[in-house]
Amino acid sequence: MFFYKLRNKVLISRYKFNEFEPISEEEAEKSKDIVYILTQIDPLKSRRSFCITDPSLMFLKEEGIRLVKKEKKNTSELPVWIKEKINEKKLSSINIEYPNWKDVLNLQSPSKWRVHIAGLGDVGGMLLTGLRLLGGEYIDSIGIFDKNIKVMKRWELEANQIFCPYVSQEFPEVYPVNEENIFDCDLFIFCATIGVPSLGREKNDVRMAQFEGNSKIISIYARKAREKLFKGIFAVISDPVDLLCKHTFLISNKNKNDRLDFTGLAPEQIRGYGLGVMNARAAYYAKKNKKTTAYVREGRVYGPHGEGLIIANNVRNYNETLSEQLTNQTLKANLDVRKTGFKPFVGPALSSGSYPIIATLCGKWHYSATFMGGVFMGAKNRLQKSGIEIERLNLSSVLMKKISNTYRKLSMLL
Repeated sequence: MFFYKLRNKVLISRYKFNEFEPISEEEAEKSKDIVYILTQIDPLKSRRSFCITDPSLMFLKEEGIRLVKKEKKNTSELPVWIKEKINEKKLSSINIEYPNWKDVLNLQSPSKWRVHIAGLGDVGGMLLTGLRLLGGEYIDSIGIFDKNIKVMKRWELEANQIFCPYVSQEFPEVYPVNEENIFDCDLFIFCATIGVPSLGREKNDVRMAQFEGNSKIISIYARKAREKLFKGIFAVISDPVDLLCKHTFLISNKNKNDRLDFTGLAPEQIRGYGLGVMNARAAYYAKKNKKTTAYVREGRVYGPHGEGLIIANNVRNYNETLSEQLTNQTLKANLDVRKTGFKPFVGPALSSGSYPIIATLCGKWHYSATFMGGVFMGAKNRLQKSGIEIERLNLSSVLMKKISNTYRKLSMLL
């Protein structure tokens, strides 16, 4: 391995670079900061940076769905200090095929986040309510934007009147922003949507029917994020989150000639929040059956927010029959609410939106879709100072096959 210093950060590579300042391993070992492993992978198939949580993730030649499966690697030749960096979550991988890869060296999460929300419909309004109620410890302020000025004014009034003088918690100030300043923030949340099927006209999976319309809207924001050199998180709430995330990544990285130059949003900046409510729905049904109650503690959910979803009843003791039962119940839950005469937006806004977004900001485990080898795939993850950490488990071959099939189908959609 070769050791270098750049911008007072330690870099490690398997290859020699004449343009970097070489240092000794002894000097590299003294670093108390994050250390960076350099890789070179096709940007269409790899994140710009991520947290290295075990040795098998060092010097990757490709990324993919196996990121969710724990792998063994002989670490006998690995220096002790690097093993310690891995345990401390202070080892990060950087793909230098991205033209702006050096930006990663200067990235820092804010102590309190400035959040902006675009789209104040049913989901956007409820999500705003959740963030106002629950996010005071981590959110500095919440800017809101909607094409309808009256809607924006309504939510400025309503949200700022959510207050209780008898509790010690903080309530983030809510204020309107104009579209030009929408990316003057640390976290942008896309909740705008068109084409939501009316009650009685929905298909089996209404989310896929929304892609055509919502992709046009999100393209505007993807280009604007590129123009503004946005460095924060671009969160997607609107359906279908997985495909809209990929669409955002591609659009933001195209120049005026419609060619990919990868100077827009890095894939790890984009997150899709749709899987949290599927986990919540699975837990709801799991508690109704004694055979599946372990799901709340040991279960997991993978994949998209809709068709292709995978519910695992228990990752320690996987049962395909029970898992299929929970998966079917979870997928139908959306339609069951609509049969009551109401659109299901409360659960999605809070369980997929407010709660996991706050968990993201404070570095806790949650469900969201992140980039895995060219596909935005939903799985449990958390945001470390050194990048995204995807939960890796000893998954059964049967479960892993199901997850791989969903991953393959998603990769074919966009």
